[in-house]
Amino acid sequence: MSTILPVADQRTVARAALRLIAADRRAVVTLLVLNSLAALAGVGGPWLLGRIIDAVTHGEGGLGAVDRLAAAVLACAVVQTVLSRYALAIAYRFGERTAARIRETFLRRSLALPASVVERVPAGDIAARGTTDVDAVATTLRDILPMLLISLVQMIFIVGALLLLDPLLGVLGLAGLSGIWFSTRWYLRRARPAYLKEGEANSQLAEELAATTAGARTIEAFGLADKRLAAGHAAIAETRRTRLATLGLRSVFFPSVEISYAVPSVLVLLVGGLLYINGNVSLGTVSAAVLFLRQLVGPLDNIMIWIEQLQSSSASFARVEGLAEIPPPSYGTRLPADDRIEIRAVRYAYEQGLDVLHDVDLTVRPGERLAIVGLSGAGKSTLGRLIAGVDRPGAGTVTVGGVPVADLPPDELRRQVVLVTQEHHVFRETLRDNLMVAAPDDELRRALKTVGADWADDLDRDLGEDPPDGAQAQQLALARVVLADPHTVILDEATALLDPTAARTAERALAAVLHERTVIAIAHRLQTAHDADRVVVMEDGRIIELGTHDELVAANGPYAALWHSWHGSSDAGPSPAGPSPAGPSPAGPAGAGAGSARASWQGHQAVEG
Repeated sequence: MSTILPVADQRTVARAALRLIAADRRAVVTLLVLNSLAALAGVGGPWLLGRIIDAVTHGEGGLGAVDRLAAAVLACAVVQTVLSRYALAIAYRFGERTAARIRETFLRRSLALPASVVERVPAGDIAARGTTDVDAVATTLRDILPMLLISLVQMIFIVGALLLLDPLLGVLGLAGLSGIWFSTRWYLRRARPAYLKEGEANSQLAEELAATTAGARTIEAFGLADKRLAAGHAAIAETRRTRLATLGLRSVFFPSVEISYAVPSVLVLLVGGLLYINGNVSLGTVSAAVLFLRQLVGPLDNIMIWIEQLQSSSASFARVEGLAEIPPPSYGTRLPADDRIEIRAVRYAYEQGLDVLHDVDLTVRPGERLAIVGLSGAGKSTLGRLIAGVDRPGAGTVTVGGVPVADLPPDELRRQVVLVTQEHHVFRETLRDNLMVAAPDDELRRALKTVGADWADDLDRDLGEDPPDGAQAQQLALARVVLADPHTVILDEATALLDPTAARTAERALAAVLHERTVIAIAHRLQTAHDADRVVVMEDGRIIELGTHDELVAANGPYAALWHSWHGSSDAGPSPAGPSPAGPSPAGPAGAGAGSARASWQGHQAVEG
């Protein structure tokens, strides 16, 4: 069952943005000061042009006065350009640093998510948030936010200059801009929900593409191409619909704003013309007022464009900050007293569904080889995840040395219990980095040698450019187990995806890893159970039998029925559970000879999925 990642509310997003700005406050203050000075120089131009018009109209000062005023206009333009250039450079550096902080914070939060959450989140959702949404927010803070600050400062100075020039014309011009306020308010009410839906549709599309790509072989094998294409087309159609919805909002918003730009200038020209005719204002004052209003269009236009972009990016920011809404896992401070694992009255359900485990009680003794068997869906893997601390039980306790497993910090948990599955992830890093442990090279090489990784002689080998094959990836995963050095290893189909030759290689590597450790094997073939110290039989989320192989066969219960069914078919052909990769017989794998049951068990669980 999938888990939907939360979306932060507007207040949380605003606080996050303020924190980012406060983290680089010196750059922000410098940016504001430079832009204020640039805006002050900018408003000097229209005012001086008004003085030139008055000087020419009244014949005052002659050409010398006009030249001096013109030189002052040029000086204002040069000063404004220089200051704006430095302010813009600071703004872009601020934006890049802030974008880096966003990416680092998102990565840190993603890595801190509980494994149980990560595994149930649709891959497309977290991928879309970490790419499309993070890029949108980073672009906003790098490009839009500095320009928005610049435009706001310019507007403040232009409006101030306009009111100082002539209060009546200034108020009239500002009243003419009221249409922009109504258009913006209409747009803002509708934009955020629309952009959130667009982001959700993008995540769903990414999830569909990821699922289809990852399951290409399954789709081909079962003829599911048409079904997957239909799902993909539906996701694309929903993405298209949400994008057209936001486009529709923009197609109303921008034309209404463009119309509103002309209204103030028209009002000032009409009223200012009447005042000029009546001798209440000079021609230069009316001209300067119109120039100020036209100068106001530039920063206003920027703000309107950025407001539209901010709706999209704020929705993206809400999705990025949504990770912070997930409460971090709480860990205890107690350390295990010993290696004994106790499972008491455990119940578990995925999300809010029906329980898949019911009142499970079990004790795993240190150094024991325990096999857990049962039909598919019996709850074997779920129990293994609880023992490994991946999930928390809904009721009851799973403890190691008297401490709840899920309360152990990750570093301490992995020194206690490690879960090995068939999924052996290889990072696009060097071999050294893929081992995940900061240890001397000699120690890393010993771990690789222990698992028989003869191919791993160069620790600087880039596994992204030269990826290992399936058997090598499993050896790499086992070397990580050696380095983690846990007292308990849980095996859940650890070699199910390997071919028989690779499985036989894995047998030797896994036997070395399991030496002198507690081993819990999710057994999908019963030869593993035959050689284990004890066998747990599960059915419908309950333990229905527990004992040694011989005891359970003698009891003639469910395990005996499974054993006789598997034993009879293992001589004649594939077992009901599927073909055995290495073809084990009841006496042990080929080449096992008369070795101990424990050595035989270490081998069998390596080749049985």
